[in-house]
Amino acid sequence: MTMPAKSAAADAVPVDADRLRFAVVGCGTFARAQHIPNIARSAKAALEVCCDVSPASLEACKPFNPTRTTTDWRDAVADPRVQAVLLATTESLRLPVIELAASLGKGVYVEKPLAADVAAMRAIQKVVHQSGIPFCLGHNRRAAPAFVEARRIFRGHLANPKPCPWRFDREKAGRPKLPDDAVPAISVRINDDWWSWVGAAFDKTKMPLGPMLFEMTHFVDICNWFLDAEPLDVFAMETGMLTHSVIIRYANGSLATIASSANGSFGYPKELYECMGAGGVVAVDHMVEVRTAGIEGAPPRITFPMRGDKHEQVGAEGGIGGWLAKKKAATLDAERAGNPMLQFTAEPDRGHARAIDRFVDQIQGRGPEFCGVDGAVLAGRVCFAAIRSAKEGRIVPLAEI
Repeated sequence: MTMPAKSAAADAVPVDADRLRFAVVGCGTFARAQHIPNIARSAKAALEVCCDVSPASLEACKPFNPTRTTTDWRDAVADPRVQAVLLATTESLRLPVIELAASLGKGVYVEKPLAADVAAMRAIQKVVHQSGIPFCLGHNRRAAPAFVEARRIFRGHLANPKPCPWRFDREKAGRPKLPDDAVPAISVRINDDWWSWVGAAFDKTKMPLGPMLFEMTHFVDICNWFLDAEPLDVFAMETGMLTHSVIIRYANGSLATIASSANGSFGYPKELYECMGAGGVVAVDHMVEVRTAGIEGAPPRITFPMRGDKHEQVGAEGGIGGWLAKKKAATLDAERAGNPMLQFTAEPDRGHARAIDRFVDQIQGRGPEFCGVDGAVLAGRVCFAAIRSAKEGRIVPLAEI
């Protein structure tokens, strides 16, 4: 789970006519850690209304200076000053909010997952298509600088592969022709610590399908985006709520393998993506480092800035080595002070703020669709197939979902 960021009050950008005014519906811990401060700090967005059923949550929004607060989502969405809606409730409240926004012609950014079941997901897709409103699902990793650069390198290599001079070609002219030659694959490893999860994650009335939906959708979406192919079928296994393995087969022969465990530690990088194809490899490590091999002209190692670095004097080399050094220093601080929150330092840029800005660009015609409803539905269908596969112990064709 992403931990709270610093207050945005001091960094908030004054509202002007060029900033798109948002209503945030659902102002829980995650929204106050990411979406609300990101809107308040943005040069492209402005925080008009905060809406939540909890008065305590609305009180906690005041440092971000919304124009007003309300407990009625209909009031927030219908506000004539509101130009776009950011929906950050649990997936139990999606369709009615989107329907009202669509009837008013207002764009909607929805926190993942898209919906709690396939019927609701399809209903949302229909509303968005029929209304034509700008729509975005919060697959924010698509906007993370490390992923943007890694995908650019990987897709460029697949489109125009050039064998590196040192590639070991044992059989040369006698090498057989194989139908899956150059077909890409991606391996994903997720390390999480469930002790950090909010109570709603265990509440079946709020999140009935658990992390196989609310977390897996992120990882599935990145695989779909990198492989740029149609998923055909899914096989999954799980151990209770905390450990999952999912294999996705695509129409072009690509495979994605996702292994996730929430019995891990924040002392180690959370996410590792290794993409292989046409004799090349691109790896994204915790979104602070991209490594490449076998790709002509690609740097072997690229590092990316970290957010909230309280240990700038440690790990100056950056990347994974630098992050590990900074994390060790932070965990020692946390241990000495008896305050676990001190362990959070030098966090990767997961793209949350950039995703909102890209959605604003989409609405205002300055940029392409970021993660539209069809991509959101595709990731959701894969997750629902994985849930069915794990339950029934069989490969599930995506056509069933």
